[in-house]
Amino acid sequence: MNMIQAINSALDVMMGRDDDVLVMGEDVGYFGGVFRATAGLQQKYGKTRAFDTPITEIGIIGVAIGMGAYGLRPVPEIQFADYIYPALDQLVSEAARLRYRSAGEFTAPITVRSPYGGGIFGGQTHSQSPEGIFTHVSGIKTVIPSTPYDAKGLLIAAIEDNDPVLFLEPKRIYNGPFDGNWDRPAKNWSNHPAGAVPGGYYRIELGKAATVRAGGDLTILAYGTMVHVVQSVVEETGVDAEIIDLRTLVPLDIEAIEASVKKTGRCMIVHEATRTGGFGAELSALVTERCFHHLEAPVERVTGFDTPYPHSLEWAYFPGPVRIGQALKKIMKD
Repeated sequence: MNMIQAINSALDVMMGRDDDVLVMGEDVGYFGGVFRATAGLQQKYGKTRAFDTPITEIGIIGVAIGMGAYGLRPVPEIQFADYIYPALDQLVSEAARLRYRSAGEFTAPITVRSPYGGGIFGGQTHSQSPEGIFTHVSGIKTVIPSTPYDAKGLLIAAIEDNDPVLFLEPKRIYNGPFDGNWDRPAKNWSNHPAGAVPGGYYRIELGKAATVRAGGDLTILAYGTMVHVVQSVVEETGVDAEIIDLRTLVPLDIEAIEASVKKTGRCMIVHEATRTGGFGAELSALVTERCFHHLEAPVERVTGFDTPYPHSLEWAYFPGPVRIGQALKKIMKD
């Protein structure tokens, strides 16, 4: 399966297992979503469990929160993460606080799906990476898969979770892994081990990182599309790097990070979001706090720039092989 098919399979499995699970959003019903992640679900489960909504993100999330408090498990889709900001107040002030403010009497078991990130020439309004905003909010879990296999298992776990989950889907790797070289032929998931996705139920526990590659020279922390870009650069440069795919930003598998950095003595963080206030800053702080006496070089960050995502200069903004390779040379030299 590719990642779109894996996400569709997860939704199908959960809707079949639990009548309280439903999907909603702009064009997710009859049309099956702009990327077809919900294709066929309305035909199979009916218009009351897979339905279209008006173009009002604040309304979509507000209604989903009410459904969750009532006992349902809605999976609303925000068509692009760039358009999630109108719903920010509902997510922050209502969904994230509901369990706390009601002393556990009510919960908001909603899973908000949204494609995010660049690499598709979407420009400034279809390429943003807003994960850092949500990791700052207590009460929301933030999940970002990097493979079809993980996408299905993590989405099932997110839907089963009793707290609100933001499930960000890196759209650049919907159809295949991306090594960051835009001028090379596209790849698909058919030849990748993580493209072998079981058709039935399985879950991957939230808060557990995955070691994509074991190594001893340094630790690289990444998630989403960047996992594949980093892998490609490491293979081409020959650096013996340990690559950790975080998978879940909140809750964070800090134990796996700490164990790896203490072993390697170096740490590099790669993400596509803007640098200032990005999640990499939090990771850098945590690594420094917990592993300071084991570090042989300063923590290095490779990120997007503090600008809107440019359409004409997409590959200059995108943390690609050149910038990652330069950072590798620097950290290994220190």
